[in-house]
Amino acid sequence: MKRTLFLVALLAGTAAMAQQPQPDTTRPGGGNRGTLTAGTLGALGLGGAPRTGPRPYKEIITDKAVTKKGLFTVHKVDEKYYFEIADSVLGREILAVTRFSKVAGGGGAYGGEEVNEQSLKFERGPSNNIFIRVVTLISTADSTNAISKAVKNSYLDPIAAALNIAAFGKDSASYVVEVTDFFKGDNQIVSLDPNDKRRFGLSILAADRSYIQSINPYPLNIEVRTVKTYSSSPGGGGLSILGIPGGGGASLPAAQAAGAVTLELNTSMILLPKIPMHRRLFDSRVGYFADRFVVYSDNQQKVDNQTFAVRWKLEPKPEDMEKYKRGELVEPAKQIVYYIDPATPKQWVKPLIDGINDWQKAFEKAGFKNAIVGKEWPNDPTMSLEDARYSVIRYFASDIENAYGPQVHDPRSGEILESHIGWYHNVMKLVHDWYMVQTAAVDPKARKMKFDDELMGQLIRFVSSHEVGHTLGLRHNMGSSSKTPVENLRNKAWVEANGHTASIMDYARFNYVAQPEDNISESGLFPRIGDYDKWAIEWGYKYLGEGDVEKDQKINNKWIVERLAANPRVWFGGEGRSPDPRAQTEDLGDNAMKASEYGIKNLKRIIVALPEWTKEEADHYENLSDMYAQVIGQFSRYVGHVSRNVGGVYETFKTVEEAGDVYETTPKAMQKEAVSFLNKQLFQTPNWLLDKNILNKISMPTFYERIQTIQVSALKSLLDGSRMARMIAGTNRFGEKTYTADEMVQDVRNEIWSELASKKAIDNYRRNLQKEFVEQLITLANAVQTSTQLAPGINLLSANFKTTDVSSIARGHLRSLQSEIGAAAATASDKMSKYHLQDLSDRIKKALDPK
Repeated sequence: MKRTLFLVALLAGTAAMAQQPQPDTTRPGGGNRGTLTAGTLGALGLGGAPRTGPRPYKEIITDKAVTKKGLFTVHKVDEKYYFEIADSVLGREILAVTRFSKVAGGGGAYGGEEVNEQSLKFERGPSNNIFIRVVTLISTADSTNAISKAVKNSYLDPIAAALNIAAFGKDSASYVVEVTDFFKGDNQIVSLDPNDKRRFGLSILAADRSYIQSINPYPLNIEVRTVKTYSSSPGGGGLSILGIPGGGGASLPAAQAAGAVTLELNTSMILLPKIPMHRRLFDSRVGYFADRFVVYSDNQQKVDNQTFAVRWKLEPKPEDMEKYKRGELVEPAKQIVYYIDPATPKQWVKPLIDGINDWQKAFEKAGFKNAIVGKEWPNDPTMSLEDARYSVIRYFASDIENAYGPQVHDPRSGEILESHIGWYHNVMKLVHDWYMVQTAAVDPKARKMKFDDELMGQLIRFVSSHEVGHTLGLRHNMGSSSKTPVENLRNKAWVEANGHTASIMDYARFNYVAQPEDNISESGLFPRIGDYDKWAIEWGYKYLGEGDVEKDQKINNKWIVERLAANPRVWFGGEGRSPDPRAQTEDLGDNAMKASEYGIKNLKRIIVALPEWTKEEADHYENLSDMYAQVIGQFSRYVGHVSRNVGGVYETFKTVEEAGDVYETTPKAMQKEAVSFLNKQLFQTPNWLLDKNILNKISMPTFYERIQTIQVSALKSLLDGSRMARMIAGTNRFGEKTYTADEMVQDVRNEIWSELASKKAIDNYRRNLQKEFVEQLITLANAVQTSTQLAPGINLLSANFKTTDVSSIARGHLRSLQSEIGAAAATASDKMSKYHLQDLSDRIKKALDPK
């Protein structure tokens, strides 16, 4: 009875108070926290509407809270997580990097790989909430310029999430927001993007099987570990329209077994510097990865598309600045450190570290000692492999034959923040096969299917150096190998002193030119950090102290001009995506024909020994089959290297201070030498590759032997309309000194149809080639429209060959060939040759006169 009366009195008193003006409790400092309001009673279950605005701090962050301080203060209250965000952090850019921690098997993804990266910022919203915006940096302008207002009006960043303010901080300078549902849910900015979901065949997030594992704050970053489970039907996700399957990805084994896929993710939220690192403008003569945005200013007469190099922030310590300026080597203010994944097999830890430390000598050219170091992962429970403060070589249990070197950088400046190099376990098979097929003729240690740990360690070391180079900002330099004269590759003293290629960033694996009699050691067979790499690091990392990008650019331009004039080996030749034959993958030397001839000599030595070198107990000739395919593949690379010279165009990036043209045709003599090589080494049947002692053990006879595939592919490439069109354009541009398309077709024709003059029987391989020759010319003669290919995979425009000389050249050769074929068919004594020639005569006649 007393309890009832007390409750009635309390409610009456509360109603009276509710009629009085109430203090504002929706902003910091507002409200009397000792007042019992209707909202408080509602929250206590004592009547009134529940409060939707901020509540007193102690009601949210109770005595049960487990609190950790860092970039944001993180509170865990029961099963809820709260961020307490200081005013000083609002508006600051934060880079959110999400990686797999653990993944379902069978999807080709591995723990440690990045899946998402976004620039974010937290800002105060209009209704007691905190917005999370995704920052899309497209254009910028200094705030002191009037045009900055127009830029601001033209690029509005999307609001990706809104978090209600649950309470204000004790000091009224921070905001408490609950983030449980944000991280548990399927928010794209801290989870998988739609492409990844399609890739793995994922559909709806299963909320009851998704949770936050941990949130740990550090001074400059927050690490969020989540477990997310998605529904997934066997056969992949995606919709079906009219019974046609949609674009969903392949289903994972987990989907087959459970109809669900569970992933563990780690999101690192890294506070970007308040003042970005000064930018170094990108230059096409030095191969750095780059980022870009458009810069507007009031004094422009055209916009500035500013492209800048991606690199680590490397500066001398303030107390060492004068020593640095005097040219003394100093340690940087912050060392670049790479850790080795503890999952790495112990015997490969040192080679991986050696590959990292090999870059120290390059950084010495930029004035720094001990600038970069590799270390074993320490036994420290406070450290996480996914923590974005640490750069790591992550070791993946995978059958993929590869490794890769990514980096995460500040999009405002290009400053590299960290890297997680991906190292697939089976990269060892890749380097084994390369080394065996390219050097077994000269290195006895390469003549077996399992290398000694010492040799494999050296191979791992070289790959480690290459991938670390990428994470320092360096792109591939596929043209570097062309700066080494071929004969120097056989000069023991020279090649062991200088290396076979000037850059480890080239795809120039091993010295396949070296012959057994040259007696060249491993130091002359392996890639190494060379002249170009040291120069590139000097260009990118030498500290100038210039805050002005234009002043910095002028100094750097002067360096490049002077250095290229002094040492041509520091040339950057691009990534092999242009028709420049000097910039190719997997090649060596300044003349592909000479280098490939030496390479073929070694392949002939290797192929006859393969049955013995690949022999292992109980092996069903799988080793022999594998390594024979590697020999064929290496021979095919040589053919490709040579073919690129035909119709090639040299591209040498220059500024106005440098003499000479940027574009030149490949010398005519070199192009004719290339066709002569193909005629001799390929179109004349390479019977040495058709070793029956091998073929009869590894494969059944098929319609096309592998060598036929290479022959046909090379011929189609030579007689490709885009190549011929480029040669015609080159003749128009450069005149009589060029190798014309008509000359090329005639030179190829003279070899492939040599039996017409010699009256010899035409064997099966040659008959196939001749048929392909005729069919390709018929295609060109009747082509309507096709894409003109600048380089493999790059189609720039469409060309109607009926309005060019391509179709005229094709028809002209078909007509003259028709009469020669007819005459030869009439006198041919070999039955299959006669059938073949009659067949082709009919085909040409029908093509030229379809009526």
